[in-house]
Amino acid sequence: MPIISGFSKLSKESKIDWICDHYLSSNKNAKQVLANYWNSDSKLQKLHDEFTENTISNYYLPFGVAPNFTINHETYAIPMAIEESSVIAAASKAAKFWNDKGGFKAEVLGTTKVGHVHLNYKGDAQKLKDFFNQIKSQLITDAKPITKNMEKRGGGILDIELVDKTDQLDHYFQLHCTFNTKDAMGANFINSCLEQFGQTFEREAEKHDAFKENSPEVIMCILSNYVPECLVRAEVSCDINQLGKTKEEAEKFVRKFKQAIDIATIEPYRAVTHNKGIMNGIDAVVLATGNDFRAVEAGIHAYASKDGQYKSLTKISLEDQKFRFWIEVPLAVGTIGGLTSLHPLVKIAMEMLGKPNAEELMKIIAVAGLAQNFAAVNSLVTTGIQKGHMKMHLMNILNQLKASEGERLKAVDYFKTHTATHSEVIAFIEKLRA
Repeated sequence: MPIISGFSKLSKESKIDWICDHYLSSNKNAKQVLANYWNSDSKLQKLHDEFTENTISNYYLPFGVAPNFTINHETYAIPMAIEESSVIAAASKAAKFWNDKGGFKAEVLGTTKVGHVHLNYKGDAQKLKDFFNQIKSQLITDAKPITKNMEKRGGGILDIELVDKTDQLDHYFQLHCTFNTKDAMGANFINSCLEQFGQTFEREAEKHDAFKENSPEVIMCILSNYVPECLVRAEVSCDINQLGKTKEEAEKFVRKFKQAIDIATIEPYRAVTHNKGIMNGIDAVVLATGNDFRAVEAGIHAYASKDGQYKSLTKISLEDQKFRFWIEVPLAVGTIGGLTSLHPLVKIAMEMLGKPNAEELMKIIAVAGLAQNFAAVNSLVTTGIQKGHMKMHLMNILNQLKASEGERLKAVDYFKTHTATHSEVIAFIEKLRA
């Protein structure tokens, strides 16, 4: 295929023509499909076009709602953007299950975010430490134009430390910088501060007598998406006997449930899938509220490995006939800035949640992850995961088969009492058509 110069400068229509001519020439409907997903409101479409570069259409995800969540005695309907069958149904089921058992409790354990100025220095480490101690206040002062508004909101720079990492990588030092960004996710704020720190550091080093032969070099300045001190906990608890119709049933359920969590704690193969289910809930709310799900994913999976092995994010205790199930996750999210103030559906999601601040949103997101995990493990140790999932997946299979409305109604009725595997659905539709 040809290389194109100046693609970004073309109009959207010209970009689509070029893509269709060179990459989609065998698909006669491609241009129409792309156009079908444009918004009929030209101003709204222009807003979407400008969220990123080289936009040729919109990519839709279902925007759903999981109602009836009681969190710290408040009731929420949680917006979720996700395409996977059964996720919203499972979250809603878990919410309903815990409503008469006290609901979910959640608390923020910390809000500290992190960034680094990465340095290369071949000289005497003590000289660098002495120099850092001399200029630390200057680093903070030079960033004042950036931090002024954040400080008015109660946030800003918390601390800057020089860290010697030369035992792990030759000549490598870093400025480990911590921040409170209040209701903003804070990526742009943190990166701007870090770049200013880097400029001040190099400027002051050039003037310093200790570095006439070996001057420290700034390699890069960038925030970290690993935020183990920006942490939230969500939990549920109840008497063990509330988890079954009989004492024996409840004890069997709790024994199997605990074993499932223990397996995900010691077996990484299981832990990855276990935590993926948690992220079904977390990512769906992060997306619906216009936050960065890639950053959240990276940070949470790193946290799951903090003890040297990848483990379950959820934990369980059974003491004094009490079932307690909880999760602690790092969550750097915001409720102002970015898409939160631009995307119309994000505004709806925030309004649906009562216009939460960042800490409130952290709690809601953590609860969604815990609810999703409870629902998944509950299914795994009782009926199995496929029974409920495949019933929710039924509509996708029927759409693939282009089932008529009559066929769909008969299929839905039939699979209320039969397992809806892909092959069984195909066989059922073929039998109807025969």
